[in-house]
Amino acid sequence: MSDSNEPSTPALEQTTGTRFERLIQIMRTLRSSKGCPWDRAQTLASLRPFVLEETYEVLDALDRGDLTDLQAELGDLLFQVVFLCQVAAESGTFTVDDAIEAITNKLVRRHPHVFGPHGGTPVTRLSTSSEVREQWEDLKAEERAEAGRPENLLGGVPATLPSLLRAFEIGSRVASIGFDWKTSANVVDKIEEEVEELRQAVNADTTERCEEEMGDLLFSIANLSRKLGIEPEGALRRANQKFCDRFERLVKRLRAVGRSLQDASFEEMEAAWQTAKKES
Repeated sequence: MSDSNEPSTPALEQTTGTRFERLIQIMRTLRSSKGCPWDRAQTLASLRPFVLEETYEVLDALDRGDLTDLQAELGDLLFQVVFLCQVAAESGTFTVDDAIEAITNKLVRRHPHVFGPHGGTPVTRLSTSSEVREQWEDLKAEERAEAGRPENLLGGVPATLPSLLRAFEIGSRVASIGFDWKTSANVVDKIEEEVEELRQAVNADTTERCEEEMGDLLFSIANLSRKLGIEPEGALRRANQKFCDRFERLVKRLRAVGRSLQDASFEEMEAAWQTAKKES
């Protein structure tokens, strides 16, 4: 029995660092011989779809403006980062500390206007985002040269990006060296040209040519988005959701008059659709 006057042992203070370390320890336990068979069976390759899924769930929460969901989804995505680092550590490739060190050093190195050269006193201050972007690209080029890697303007655009986003990024890269339409109106002209070429391909009933022309049209649309400062994947996600919301209202209106999708005529569905559009 302890003396009631004896001071109690203070609880370990919960800081960001201690919480992150606990997550790492949980991951190590899950991967240990006493851990979870499913977690132990995972590889870097097998985790890929889960990383992608969690990333899209973060985007979904952002699009919906649901901050409660966003908190949970960011936690899930963070877990995937820790999971990948643990698997890599077990093979002796790198650890989570290495990953943190790499991004920390990169951020300091790429922001000399904030942290100064080599983390010292800033020599210059940048006042606009375009100046920062230009400096960022210059520093990347210097790093490539120091590493002995040849300049490859488009080589750093991941092939695994969603295609609209990749087209957006390709356009941004070549625009950085002046290879770009002068105005958004010029891109609209290009889109109209591509629409006409697609129309000709459709009339010729040539599937291969239709696919090619459709790709050219989508590429041009992605670059119009870039010129307008609109992220095309986000714009299309919102358009998809808008369509789904309106279609749900269409279904409800049909049900309200005793009709279903199976027995309603096109004219009935079109009328319900137009009403749904006015309601949104």
